[in-house]
Amino acid sequence: MKYIFIFLLFLLNTTAFATEPVHAVSMHGQPKYAADFKHFDYVNPNAPKGGTLKQASFGSFDTLNPFSIKGNVAPGLGLLFETLMVSSADEHFSQYGLIAQKIEVPEDRAWVAFHINPKARFQNNEPITAEDVVFSFELLKEKGMPQYRYYYAGVDKAEATDKYRVLFTFKEGENRELPLILGQMPVLSKAYWKDRDFDATSLEVPVGSGAYRLKEFKLNRYVIYERDKNYWGADLPVNQGMNNFDEIRYDIYRDSAVAVEAFKSGAYDVRLENEAKKWATAYDIPAYYQGQLIKKEFKHSLPSGMQGFVMNTRRKIFENPKVREALQYVLDFNWLNENLFYGSYRRTQSYFDNSDLGAKGLPTAEELTLLNPLKKDLDARVFSEEITVPELDSYNPRPQLLEALDLLSEAGWNVQEGVLKDKNGNVFKFEILLDTSGAAAWERIALPLVRNLKKIGIQATIRVMDALQYKHRLDNFDFDMCVMVWGQSLSPGNEQRYFWSSAAANQSGSYNLAGIQNPAIDVLIEKVVQAQTTEQLKTATKALDRALMWGFYVIPNWYSDKTRIVYWDKFEMPDVIPMQGVNIMTWWAK
Repeated sequence: MKYIFIFLLFLLNTTAFATEPVHAVSMHGQPKYAADFKHFDYVNPNAPKGGTLKQASFGSFDTLNPFSIKGNVAPGLGLLFETLMVSSADEHFSQYGLIAQKIEVPEDRAWVAFHINPKARFQNNEPITAEDVVFSFELLKEKGMPQYRYYYAGVDKAEATDKYRVLFTFKEGENRELPLILGQMPVLSKAYWKDRDFDATSLEVPVGSGAYRLKEFKLNRYVIYERDKNYWGADLPVNQGMNNFDEIRYDIYRDSAVAVEAFKSGAYDVRLENEAKKWATAYDIPAYYQGQLIKKEFKHSLPSGMQGFVMNTRRKIFENPKVREALQYVLDFNWLNENLFYGSYRRTQSYFDNSDLGAKGLPTAEELTLLNPLKKDLDARVFSEEITVPELDSYNPRPQLLEALDLLSEAGWNVQEGVLKDKNGNVFKFEILLDTSGAAAWERIALPLVRNLKKIGIQATIRVMDALQYKHRLDNFDFDMCVMVWGQSLSPGNEQRYFWSSAAANQSGSYNLAGIQNPAIDVLIEKVVQAQTTEQLKTATKALDRALMWGFYVIPNWYSDKTRIVYWDKFEMPDVIPMQGVNIMTWWAK
């Protein structure tokens, strides 16, 4: 009977069985590693196991469920959960088998099928089956973080065709990335979650399938993970040279200033340093000169993404693009870079800086082919001018501030007795919201901005909130201005919907903090998602970049093409650093 059913299914949907299962899939072209590869090139397959890696985290936590919008998640929970496939760090976007040992993808990518490794186990030793995958898909889409609804929107149906094979059939329309997006899906235990409230915050340790188990935690103090000696996937090629520490510990600190002092005293081992001043001055201690403390920069080839002061266009004062454009003139990057950042940053000019995905110069003929049908919803300068972020002259800011005032006047705001007001006498004022964990650094940056805003009559204030309140305010778009980072990959795609689409603008917890609702941007996002070649992808991202930059949704900040890490001399690492940057999980204890 089973074989008759399979034959009938074949007759009904022959395309679903038209390909051979393969070990890997790539967004464009072929995967780098052959089916018989032993390990990735950027690991040491002979790295010894043992030792402890101690790291720091900030703020607080009240949940051990990393997939729900509710609560503040404990650090490191990703160590518990595995995905169907795993990406390599030395390719633009290729995935290799993890829970799924094989994948089927037709040429038109109208569907994808994953073959679950029969050896795959949850940490309670229950087998991982296709039924768990379908359950995970439906649960994450219905009740998970908002991004899952956007990532999986193109899936028409998910079904377990047998115990170890799951088939995802897609809706009409080009979406070459969707098989890889599904490959990134975490697989949850149906037996564990089916009778639990997925929406609620919980401090019950969930069942995972990863290389680490949660050993111990103390609320808002620390979380400790231990390497699972019985981990089912230890011998897989994708795991060789990885997961080398016996324990990984996260200690929770209130803010970065306290964390730095704790680090210098040896309380934890490794620190990713994002503050230029701390990088330049904070580690000038005897241990550094004695070689016990190491500072190292790791160059990467990833797009910088966009970090900036986000203007919430849901607020009336930020509705007008001329107002948003005016505020571009007020940030004095050169002064900040010279006096606070030790000249270590470059000014952000694109949502895809540090890559060939960002727009430069005038739009090409290929870009105009995408942009011309969208003219009514785009700034006219998209088609005729190069993108340039205004640079305030620290020594003579008057011309730039006058430019800002002219734009504000065109938008109906004029200075009256030193205060910017509209025709009804309403004062232009807003609040810059900051999180306590980074407030010390960001207040130093925001205060000069506030002073420059005051010069053109704008009353801006800074408000610092604890991590839980801050997250709640951002999840519900209850802010005027905040600082946000949108990371980008070498293969942008479905996540752009979550960042900029009209649908995401009113979805609580989405990353569309600016509240962008522009039909042209919606169309360009789909062009990115539907790109079938690398050249099409570049053209589409450049066109999208122009639309976003000329929308003036953020005051762009700065970026670096290096990752700065400070660590105590307890570790060794592979000689090869891949294009996507350093990965501490490839390190090992001396």
